[in-house]
Amino acid sequence: MTIVTHALATTLGVRVFKLTGSDAVLAYVFGVGVDLDHAIKAPFYLRAVGRRRQLGYYWRTSLQEPVALLWIIPLCFFLGTWVPALFFLIHLVMDYSVGYEKMPWYPYSPLVTQGFHLGVSDKTKEAVLIVVLLCMNLLLFLAPL
Repeated sequence: MTIVTHALATTLGVRVFKLTGSDAVLAYVFGVGVDLDHAIKAPFYLRAVGRRRQLGYYWRTSLQEPVALLWIIPLCFFLGTWVPALFFLIHLVMDYSVGYEKMPWYPYSPLVTQGFHLGVSDKTKEAVLIVVLLCMNLLLFLAPL
């Protein structure tokens, strides 16, 4: 999924759960911010591929895989809030719905998997999700909880 869908889903979650202050910040950090690992991988991409676009390049780091829960869950206990784990899981479900390869236990295992509903194109999944999230965000804007 793109940063747009992650931002829309996180905004919806923040509004539904009425998060404010540090909890809202944590929601955006773990719902959207984990995509910043692409900036970490960019130099490696440029070195390996150059400036051309190459589909299938593995952009993800362990920050976007389920293995990250090994440090996120203890962080939740330390901070006394469930927000990081919840919004990270929402991010994961969205990312795992698309068809590109994922390595759920990277870097500890070479296991590779793909998303679910592989018969539906990723663009269709993204478009439907954007429409649903936009409508739900608009509904909450017009008729707040």
